[in-house]
Amino acid sequence: MKLTLTLTILLAVVIGGCNCKIVQFIFGDSLSDVGNNNFLSKSLARANLPWYGIDFGSGLPNGRFCNGRTVADIIGDEMGLPRPPAYLDQSLTEDVILSNGVNFASGGGGILNETGGLFIQRLSLYKQIELFQGVQALIREKIGSKDANKFFQQARYVVALGSNDFINNYLMPVYRDSWTYNDKSFIQYLVDTQRSQLTLLHSLGARELMVFGLGPMGCIPLQRVLSTDGQCQDKTNQLALAFNKATNELIVELANTLANASYKFGDAYDVVNDVITNPGNYGFSNSDSPCCSFGKIRPALTCNPASTLCSDRSKYVFWDEYHPSDRANQLIAKELIKKLGFLKPNQTDASPPTPALGPSSDDDGQ
Repeated sequence: MKLTLTLTILLAVVIGGCNCKIVQFIFGDSLSDVGNNNFLSKSLARANLPWYGIDFGSGLPNGRFCNGRTVADIIGDEMGLPRPPAYLDQSLTEDVILSNGVNFASGGGGILNETGGLFIQRLSLYKQIELFQGVQALIREKIGSKDANKFFQQARYVVALGSNDFINNYLMPVYRDSWTYNDKSFIQYLVDTQRSQLTLLHSLGARELMVFGLGPMGCIPLQRVLSTDGQCQDKTNQLALAFNKATNELIVELANTLANASYKFGDAYDVVNDVITNPGNYGFSNSDSPCCSFGKIRPALTCNPASTLCSDRSKYVFWDEYHPSDRANQLIAKELIKKLGFLKPNQTDASPPTPALGPSSDDDGQ
């Protein structure tokens, strides 16, 4: 009788309970996109041609705006979390979501709905959150509200947007925001919008959440080539620093006011700036131009089969005019892991620390 009762209880736990995995839900732009924009047929921001993805898996384009992995890929791998597929991937099902999470990131997307309009199609953060709400409805129908709530509350969340709100909005005269706001009021507009978005995510179950800060975006190759002297654009960098400061203050505020919220701000500005300023100290030989380009014809807004590749991709900080290389992303991820002290899902503060992430010239990104 006792054995029968024990088996009955175990069956009830397996059938009726949720033995759910801890997964990631990623919201972002092209720095985190893993293929969503490839399914937006009218989008002008797609990484669907060679040589994108050349150092990832099969070497074919996979939607990542990089030769290899994104920062979110690397951090997730280090934490022992599965890589979430693109929301628009045709193979996405409820079972895939429960096992791997979802990546909603979209190249050209921003915190603001109006950002990136010149790309025709992209998913803003509000749109990504709307899609996340649809995912929640599917999971509730699949496993029930109680277990779904547990699943979403124990998940990890990444929010990584903001650069397009400056480079593909405020700093371009074709956008209304460029003449409606000044530097201070525009950053306040972004922070107020973020506050609403992150509070909404909390109401949807986000408890473990990290917001990525901006790097020295005035030093990306595109900004350099558009400057008069080929140097970093200081105004753009100052905007990034001001945005990071305001966003950090917002995250501290939300972490202290939202119930059970473990919200963190990931700021790698200083280390990226040092890599760009002193590339040789980190094993790079070039930090001012893209590995994938048309040579002296600049700017080349995208990497494509007609582009020329640098001879050693591990020596370049930037892959294309906008985005870091796989090896640069390793350094950024390493800095964020070190600063924020990430723990694996089953690791406690008393557990042995995870070995530091080091650069690797032969990592195939698989």
